[in-house]
Parts: sequence; C-alpha cells; structure tokens
Amino acid sequence: RQASQRDLRRGMLSQLAIRDIVLIDKLELNFRDGLSVLTGETGAGKSILLDALSLALGGRGDAGLVRQGAKDGQVTAVFDLAASHPLHGLFEDAGVAVEPGEPVIFRRVQSADGRTRAFVNDQTVSVAILRDAGRQLVEIHGQHDDRALVDTASHRDLLDAFGGLASDAAHVASLHRTWKDAEATLARQRARIEAAARAVCFTASRAATMSASVCRRSPVRVRMLGWRM
Repeated sequence: RQASQRDLRRGMLSQLAIRDIVLIDKLELNFRDGLSVLTGETGAGKSILLDALSLALGGRGDAGLVRQGAKDGQVTAVFDLAASHPLHGLFEDAGVAVEPGEPVIFRRVQSADGRTRAFVNDQTVSVAILRDAGRQLVEIHGQHDDRALVDTASHRDLLDAFGGLASDAAHVASLHRTWKDAEATLARQRARIEAAARAVCFTASRAATMSASVCRRSPVRVRMLGWRM
C-alpha cells in the first residue's frame, strides 16, 4: 500500500531544455526513471544546470543569466505527474488548465533587459505559481540552504502522505473551496442589499426634502396672490 501511495504522488523530471543561459547556447537533457547523476570537475557547469532548473521553477530571475549577445534566455522543465498528485489542486486554484496524467511543462523566459515571463503548459502564469509548484516538486540542497523538512508549511502534506490520506485531504480542500465561494457570494449579496438600502434612504430623504420645500413655498404664493387681488 505504501508503494501505491508513493506512485500516486509521483512527480519526476523527464526533460530539461536550456537556451541562451550563461554559457549554454542550446542543451536538452532527457531523464529516465531512477537516479540520475551529473558529475564533473569544478567549473564544468554543473551549477548552471541547477540555476536553470531553479529559474524554471520560480527562482529569482536576473538579466545576468542571459548568454552574452542574446536577447533572452529560456528554460523548459517537463515533469511527469501522477493524476492524483497534489500539485493539480494548486493549478485548479490558480485557474491553470492541466489535464491530470499529462506532462506538465514549466517554461521561464528571461530577457536581457531584466523582464521575465512564466508559463505552465503554454499558459501565462505568475512567477509565484512556478515557485509554489517548484516547492512541491524539487528540493535543491546546498551547503547553507534551508531544508523542506523543517518548513512547517509542508508538514501537513507530509503527514497526509504518510497516513495515506491524500484523497481525504483533497476532498476536504474541495469542501473548503466551496465554503469560501459561498462566503464570497453571501458577502456580495449583502453588499448589494446594503447598497439598495442606502439608495432607498437617499431617495426617501430627497423626497421628504422636496415635499417640505413645496409646503414652505405654497402659503407665500397664496398670500401674494391674495394681496395682489
């Protein structure tokens, strides 16, 4: 059962494509199932690959990452996600159309002028969406980096995964979204009722003011007419 739960939450990097990033003109890496190891001596460019992957998953953009002479650089990371992977809930909340079971393509374009664009399956998204997705897919360990294990925001997901409660958690999340949508609808209706009540009060006040004004002017006209007669 534990193996099946791990398979349900599976998310694997299957391809990394890099264009015009630092010293890389064009590179495409395809990964197979299992462990992949990139080795090389100091200065061989291993860190460039990590920087590129980090960029594709919402890392900090920098014009200095663009290869000299190029207008922009681009990194594409393709992940194979299981249909029940919790990342699909994030995409649904963000309004990003991703079919469960299909590859998810993260793409980041970094311009030499500092501007940056982000895409998921060719749909424009914010860099924050890439960053949130990246936290659920990849953990890059460095000598002084924080570890996801001590990130309290991830503890509940880890506990649900360990207990095999992913489907129950997704159901509760769906109910919570329905509740929040109902709250928002109720708030909008209350605002409309309050606006209508203010309009009624304003109209009644204006009507009362006009009526009082007419009553004050009418006797004067009668007396004036009587004096003239």
